[in-house]
Amino acid sequence: MVRRSLLFIPSNSPAMLQNADVFGVDSVIFDLEDSINEQEKDAARILLSHYLELFPFVENFEIIVRINAFDFPLLLNADLKTLPLNKISTIMLPKASLKNVVELTKILRTLEKTFNLQKELKIIPLIELASSLIEVYEIAAQPRVSGLLLGAEDLTTDLKVKRTKKGDEILLARSMVVLAARANDIDAIDTPFTDINDLRGLKEDSLLAKSLGMNAKAAIHPSQIETINNSFSPSEAEIEEALTILELAEKAKKEGKGAFSYQNKMVDKPILKRAKNLVLMAQKWNLRPKDEK
Repeated sequence: MVRRSLLFIPSNSPAMLQNADVFGVDSVIFDLEDSINEQEKDAARILLSHYLELFPFVENFEIIVRINAFDFPLLLNADLKTLPLNKISTIMLPKASLKNVVELTKILRTLEKTFNLQKELKIIPLIELASSLIEVYEIAAQPRVSGLLLGAEDLTTDLKVKRTKKGDEILLARSMVVLAARANDIDAIDTPFTDINDLRGLKEDSLLAKSLGMNAKAAIHPSQIETINNSFSPSEAEIEEALTILELAEKAKKEGKGAFSYQNKMVDKPILKRAKNLVLMAQKWNLRPKDEK
């Protein structure tokens, strides 16, 4: 799964639920945790379950559910036992630790056998505690983990520092998440930008995250999706360059050459791999160089 944008949707909002797949987002996160008051948890869970059972989603649309944390085992167990797991791709785990990611893996394995699911549910741990950061590499290495999401609001609270738009206070956390994700070939997903009216600030924050190695970003409002998608998509120039490199590589192969140069630089395996990955992303999102449009 290649992601750029992930949109949080509260599971107690029928209007938001029924429009979940029309916002152009790569993945939607149906939330049963922070956005739902304690007295509304049961109703939200039931509403989401019925919705997932009945609503016909578009193809290749990733459905993620943020369940309640292990701090509230009754709520977590109710989430997993009530939801139609065959309709879900990924479980998002709040307040992630190595211990509870391992425990969730065991629970999901049991549920898959019990309900004879034909797929393996993935996990996105939320890295939002100082202790989560200390364990982030081990968390990322768990076999079901397909991405790490940095939760800066909770993390800065745990660190007892002020959360700012500039984001200097989360620079180390962002870098640690990126390193752990890249070392395990999974997605590095950036924290949401909470000012939904500041699209310029969102773009700057997204491009900063991308420059650090993040490949996706979570959103809390549909108005943020276009900016996030544009920020994390390959540019026309990048696509054109990647296609040129692959064409030159194919030509060199036919001529029996093991290496070739492009713009006075030697092209090696890492550059070829980067070009192939970029073209695959462009194909997934139907992006093309200007002269092919």
